[in-house]
Amino acid sequence: MANEYEIKKQICDIGKRIYDRGMVAANDGNISVKLNDNEFLCTPTGVSKGFMTPEYICKVDKDGNTIQANGNFRPSSEIKMHMRVYKCRPDVGSVVHAHPSYATSFAIAGIPLTQPIMPEAVIALGCVPIAPYGTPSTMEIPDAVEKFLPYYDAVLLESHGALTWSTDLLAAYHKMESVEFYAELLYKARQLGGPKEFDKATIEKLYEIRRQMGLPGKHPANLCAEINKNNPEGCKGCHSCKSASGSCGGDKKDIEAIVAEVTKRVLSQM
Repeated sequence: MANEYEIKKQICDIGKRIYDRGMVAANDGNISVKLNDNEFLCTPTGVSKGFMTPEYICKVDKDGNTIQANGNFRPSSEIKMHMRVYKCRPDVGSVVHAHPSYATSFAIAGIPLTQPIMPEAVIALGCVPIAPYGTPSTMEIPDAVEKFLPYYDAVLLESHGALTWSTDLLAAYHKMESVEFYAELLYKARQLGGPKEFDKATIEKLYEIRRQMGLPGKHPANLCAEINKNNPEGCKGCHSCKSASGSCGGDKKDIEAIVAEVTKRVLSQM
């Protein structure tokens, strides 16, 4: 495992990447990495992500309180949002927030990224819903994002930007790239008369590929296959799926149903 200094360098490298790709302007965006259950590294507030060096990076505890900060640097004002992700998703090792132009345009227009238009997006990314608007740096954004955390690995922030998370920093950044590429393709396809969406059978084949690959994170392929057995109408799409609601850990009845079904499957194969 990389030491703290190496992780700080990686954060600076990813910061430069999102800046160079136009995913942030001026001092926008923030990045964090989980070191352990009570220590997290994060980018400072009021600093361009394209010009950071390791000494800029701050360290906070699980409540977002500063453990270490050099000079006048202070943790990002959006650290509350990151901490909520880590609290609700123990499997997450890094969180990235940016304002990529196409994805943010969809967030401003109030349009979620839920149309199944290309295999890579369906398999690796899944649907990207929109969290209701919240005032930056307040608890409104963490509260708005929370209900989506058990079911997705990316979310648009209404009139704000995009938030992605994954097992490590590079994976979380790649999610952000995927969200923006997906949004760009969807936008351009709409200019050409509208995208041709995959049918239900094609989507299920792609979900099965994901299951066979054993990819980490949350995804409709990991949820709907179990829940929909008791839903005669079938899944209406991950954004409108009844499973995609609740708070940290999801709805108790949904979780109990999933656990019961999984247990039944395991016992039947013993």
